[in-house]
Amino acid sequence: MAGVDQEKTGLGNYFIANYPPFSFWKPSYLPDAVMALNSPPVPGTPLGLYLHIPFCRKRCKFCYFRVYTDKNAKDVEVYLNAIVKEVELLAQTPCIGGRKLDYIYFGGGTPSYLSATQLRGMIERLQTILPWDAAREVAFECEPGTLQQHKLQTLRELGVTRLSLGVENFKPEILQFNGRAHLEEEIHRAYGWARDLGFEQINIDLIAGMVGEDWPNWRDCVRKTIAMSPDSVTVYQMELPYNTVFSRELKVIGQDEPQLGIADWPTKRAWVDYAFEEFQNAGYEISSAYTVVKSKAKTQFVYRDALWSGADMFGTGVASFGHVNGVHIQNVDTWEQYIEKLDKNEIPLGRAFPTTPHHRLIREMILQLKTGHLRADYFQKKFGANILKEFADGYRKLESEGWLTVSEDGVDLTPAGLLQIDRHLTTFFDAEHLSNRYT
Repeated sequence: MAGVDQEKTGLGNYFIANYPPFSFWKPSYLPDAVMALNSPPVPGTPLGLYLHIPFCRKRCKFCYFRVYTDKNAKDVEVYLNAIVKEVELLAQTPCIGGRKLDYIYFGGGTPSYLSATQLRGMIERLQTILPWDAAREVAFECEPGTLQQHKLQTLRELGVTRLSLGVENFKPEILQFNGRAHLEEEIHRAYGWARDLGFEQINIDLIAGMVGEDWPNWRDCVRKTIAMSPDSVTVYQMELPYNTVFSRELKVIGQDEPQLGIADWPTKRAWVDYAFEEFQNAGYEISSAYTVVKSKAKTQFVYRDALWSGADMFGTGVASFGHVNGVHIQNVDTWEQYIEKLDKNEIPLGRAFPTTPHHRLIREMILQLKTGHLRADYFQKKFGANILKEFADGYRKLESEGWLTVSEDGVDLTPAGLLQIDRHLTTFFDAEHLSNRYT
């Protein structure tokens, strides 16, 4: 168990989304990215498309993504033309290799910030460039207060299959203090419309540990979510990354120790544990360290599972992340650079990292650990590696501490291990990747 100081919610990233860490990606590796885009794909590798829509009504105080709250209608038009141009340029690269899109994900920012007319115009153009007829999933993030019935109808008509509502909390004071723009009545109204329109999957996001949270309100949030009966629920634990409003404005004493009304990690884990138990009592199944679903057989999250299994993905939009032919790629991270490069018909590459088979093995292994289970035969077949032998020291250590159990077939996390898996993933990092800040 970590020491007391490590149990405080300090500044920095907790959630691990990739390997090697983003801090090792560099502009000097861009020739590798260009080579990856200009090479045919590895046979059998699925291809996805991520579209970053960086507009928001307000900036959440815990948000570190590249988002804008000051853009007018003309700016939005310029950006949407640019992202369509980017997809057009990517569609001409050899790495497509005749593949159709397996999954599409609209993230942000706030994709639902766009009007129904803007959404229809952008999506119909995109579908002409890279058809979606073979896609297993089209996922779309929404902020409840930006939704109208006709906008949801447009999304349904355009093929969105997975709608994710960024609820986060139900209490007005907590939503307001943390910078969220919506109100509780807007949550219920938007959810009702979405249900009436028959979306195949509706997900609700919650955050355990928003500033001002307490046990009575958290229980109320879980109760209200269960009453809504979504197909899946994602529960994140609040972290305080650098470059956020909170990281700049909250009083900090010592080193990375914010003095504010935010719960420590044990409390947040207890809240997630309580939520998972209540959801399971209501008939849900645990799908990952953050997700419960009504039915694992019927409710899938293709975007997540494809990425965690090594799929390719075009990450489009300002500052967006992708992965193609073994190379991690991030776009330029300013509005001006992004628009300028696309005005010149250039793919807006910003930095990259060429991975080795060993890197990719670690990446898939640590990401799939978030599901609570690893199958040893999967890694033997794909990478020719016996992970139980190659990483025996790490698994032995975590098993002795009670976070997981190892069998000849693979690895199973304990309930306690699943609740805090991100803090243990660095156990499997190469030594050279332990020295830098994650981002």
